[in-house]
This record gives sequence, structure tokens and C-alpha cells, in this order.
Amino acid sequence: MGEPAAPDGEPYNLRSDGKPGIDGYLGDFRRGPAVFTLYHLGADHPGRAERINAYLLDVDDGAGPRECCRFTDDADDVPEWSSTWLGDEWCPWLAEQCRVLIEDPDTS
Repeated sequence: MGEPAAPDGEPYNLRSDGKPGIDGYLGDFRRGPAVFTLYHLGADHPGRAERINAYLLDVDDGAGPRECCRFTDDADDVPEWSSTWLGDEWCPWLAEQCRVLIEDPDTS
């Protein structure tokens, strides 16, 4: 079994949850040697106007993608940081970068 292929036949990376890296891709950004990639996981009830969207932030510092954080756009929800990132000084900066990507996804 080979690496999954994108629609054009080229191989692509997988997300930390094992799904194709093109599914829900909103963009990525760097800090130091780490690359952070943001994915839209979908809405809780797509038919509702007030649906809540879920997001996954992965980090890859050369060892493959690992989950950094999961969060929603519900103002009452608290982000679920992985144990490695919980309380890290970068968290507020990472959250701001995610907000920017959600408002203006990388569509290139």
C-alpha cells in the first residue's frame, strides 16, 4: 500500500489523524523549525445557520505531523491543546495565526 495520491496523482501528506492532508486544508505557517497546518474538520450540524465549526492544528518539526490543538468557533468552548502544548508560551500566538487563516484561508 503506497502513500495516498492527490487528484492530480501526486502523493500528499497525511494529517495527524491519518486523513489526507488536502482534506479541510486552510493553510500553514512557520515558527522556528516547526510548520503548523490548520484544517477545517467540518460543522456539527451543517444544516443549521448557527452551526459550530471544528478545527485541527497540526505541527511538524521534522518528525511528521502531530496534533497540536483542536478547537471550535464557539466562543464558549476552550481549545483542547495536546499535552505537549498545554500552557506553552506560543499558544496565544498560534491561536492568533489560526484566526487569521480562518478569516483568509490559503486558497492557492
